[in-house]
Amino acid sequence: MAERAILHSDINCCYAQIECQEHPELRGRPVVVGGDEDARHGIVLARNLLAKQRGVATADTLADARRKCPGLVVVAADYRLYMDVCARARKIYYDYTDLVEPFGPDESWLDVTGSTRCLAMSPLAIAREISERMHAELGITVSVGVSWNKVFAKFGSDYRKPDAVTEITRRNYADIVWNAPVRDLLYVGEATERKLRSSGVATIGDLAHCSDYYLTRRFGKTGLILRAFARGDDASEVKPLDVERCDVEREAKSYGNSITFPRDIVDDATAKAVTWMLAESVAQRMREGGARARTIAVGVRDAGTFKTLFRQRRMPCATNITLELAQAAWSLLSEIWQFSEALPARGIAVRGENLVPAADSLQMSLFDPEPRRAGLEAVDAAVDDLRRRFGNNCVVWGPKAWCADTLVMDAKRDNTVHPVSFFHR
Repeated sequence: MAERAILHSDINCCYAQIECQEHPELRGRPVVVGGDEDARHGIVLARNLLAKQRGVATADTLADARRKCPGLVVVAADYRLYMDVCARARKIYYDYTDLVEPFGPDESWLDVTGSTRCLAMSPLAIAREISERMHAELGITVSVGVSWNKVFAKFGSDYRKPDAVTEITRRNYADIVWNAPVRDLLYVGEATERKLRSSGVATIGDLAHCSDYYLTRRFGKTGLILRAFARGDDASEVKPLDVERCDVEREAKSYGNSITFPRDIVDDATAKAVTWMLAESVAQRMREGGARARTIAVGVRDAGTFKTLFRQRRMPCATNITLELAQAAWSLLSEIWQFSEALPARGIAVRGENLVPAADSLQMSLFDPEPRRAGLEAVDAAVDDLRRRFGNNCVVWGPKAWCADTLVMDAKRDNTVHPVSFFHR
């Protein structure tokens, strides 16, 4: 059986590069795509190579970025433009394989195992041709990693930037991958790196040679999975995009929305409006995903300390009904936080967890009559239909309408779905 050939293509400095391509006057200048400072989202979302070289980092505040880099150009995010370019990039990938798995909007894995014979091209040749076409047809550069598994292909695309192709083979991976810092391995985050380094595990090679005893004692089964990744023992498949759902075929573990509010939340009316807005977005997305939640979770971020307090509660019955989720979320939130000038909140989060398929039968309570639930489901179905035709703000629930800020917000439209970790598949 032929060894797999996996590519990972990453658009370099994606948002900032697209802005520089769209606006030639920005080329040759340090550029960042920034959040809305008036809405207290004033951080660096993306930066081009010049800004990066001058010390600007993603998630810096715009004030810090300007101090690091005088003359910095800040542009507002244009997500429709970015998504359009990323979609056009995926069309190029589809010329080589139908097995394309997005990992965020700007990155994708490609399984070209079967394409090499059909196209009479090596995986490395396919990667180079994709890189050339990106530049010629879209005016953007990509870094592409080539390997026999997804983890090392991702490592390869990160290894040299910008505009590079790196092949990680069974002959060279010990020299290239194993000598890299352990943090460079996919799915090793800051906390995991800290634990590993405290035990003298500094490189990916060190991790590859860790004992079963150490890994299971410190990390449980996750430690063994990370060691397998470090050794290149990753057999996970490239999961193609489901065009109808605009997502890869993954099992969702939760649906959530959060917001940093434009001003501190110091009263119950505003807090309830925000909570309701987030809960109805979560409920709507669960209905679209064919899921119900058995647990509701909320979070509130302290405006003074920036620390977030989370709580969750099991629902009497699995649900994706807006009214039930919103009421449960507000009840839980009002129990854990007293909104006031003395205790202002910066943001709120709502999440539905412990999911079950919406098609599953429900165990009803004697005190929760089926006709009432059927009526609430019919209301949600009617509202969803109106929103599909006329936009998400064509129908507004009462609590959301009490606040002028939430009245014009569209939490579902503005929600960002982040890549799903390997450990949450």
